[in-house]
Amino acid sequence: MSHITLITGSTLGGAEYVADHLAELLEQDGHSTEIVNQADLATLNTDNTWLVVCSTHGAGEYPDNFVPFTEQLAGEQPDLSPLAYGIIGLGDSSYDTFCAAAKNIDQLLGSLGARRLGERLEIDVSQDPVPEDPAETWLEAWKNNLGD
Repeated sequence: MSHITLITGSTLGGAEYVADHLAELLEQDGHSTEIVNQADLATLNTDNTWLVVCSTHGAGEYPDNFVPFTEQLAGEQPDLSPLAYGIIGLGDSSYDTFCAAAKNIDQLLGSLGARRLGERLEIDVSQDPVPEDPAETWLEAWKNNLGD
């Protein structure tokens, strides 16, 4: 089974709740997981699969706990070609910057050679007040992309 590192970018805890729930489901299926709330490139393994769960803060910005990680990626420009990843974004569609943080980290990871598994999930918290529900539905399909 796969080892999945769930990396969260969260301001109010929503992304962390989603990551906790998905880690539980993945472990029930026999995968091993690790949740990282303060990502540091030096301690992350690019041979694992990353599942990034990120909310959008303010006017399309990354959450404070996620900014150092994105600055590290942009500054160091590491070769992420061995990396496979998934993206879940949380946002509010009443803002024109809906899920901008997830879109931006998706673009950044792709520009560094990483390969996204499946489609990016964008959860509208104004429509889905329990974001774990659409994330769980998405995970069922996303798991099919994981190598065993």
